Amino acid sequence: MRVAQPIVLAADVRRKLEQQARGRSTAARVVLRGRIVLLAADGSQNKQIAATLKVAPRMVALWRERFLEQGIAGLLKDAPRPGRTPSITTEVTATLIAKTTQSTPANATQWSTRTMAREMGVSKASVSRIWRANGLKPHRLDSFKVSNDPLFADKLEAIVGLYLNPPEHALVLSVDEKSQIQALDRTQPGLPLKKGRCQTMTHDYPPRRTTARPPCLRR
Repeated sequence: MRVAQPIVLAADVRRKLEQQARGRSTAARVVLRGRIVLLAADGSQNKQIAATLKVAPRMVALWRERFLEQGIAGLLKDAPRPGRTPSITTEVTATLIAKTTQSTPANATQWSTRTMAREMGVSKASVSRIWRANGLKPHRLDSFKVSNDPLFADKLEAIVGLYLNPPEHALVLSVDEKSQIQALDRTQPGLPLKKGRCQTMTHDYPPRRTTARPPCLRR
């Protein structure tokens, strides 16, 4: 039979434990722990103490160990409890993050919680929680502009200045491509989605050379 590690009490420690075990204002669980330690100090083994106090032997072993490690202070606070086992494994989480940052769903430009949940076989709430924990926002998209023109900044200031402060009695017109045409290609490769940064793509794209008459000139 396995013999539990003995407990030897100093006179002042025993006195405190006896007061604790008799205290009417002391929590019942703390009283029980004190009685366990006192019986252990008298030489009783864990199974004997468990039978006397009508508790499980593993509880007796737990508080015997806690007292040996932390003294009376260890009896005053509850033992740490294991957390709930995650319903989604780390492998599934890693795969979900990889799909979010490195791929797109069929017939869509980015993942939604619904499409990712269907793809991974998890709930939408789980997808949202994982994205939030990893700083991922697939619905967000930023644009940027890259130019090799050394006069780019000067030209930008001139155009913006024309809008903000046009000449007196001047009429400023803005001409762009047909709005119904979707820009599928970009002049520079975009940056993928990552933690703390949304997906990015260049502001400009190759023109389609398509023109359309203004609405006021159409018949």
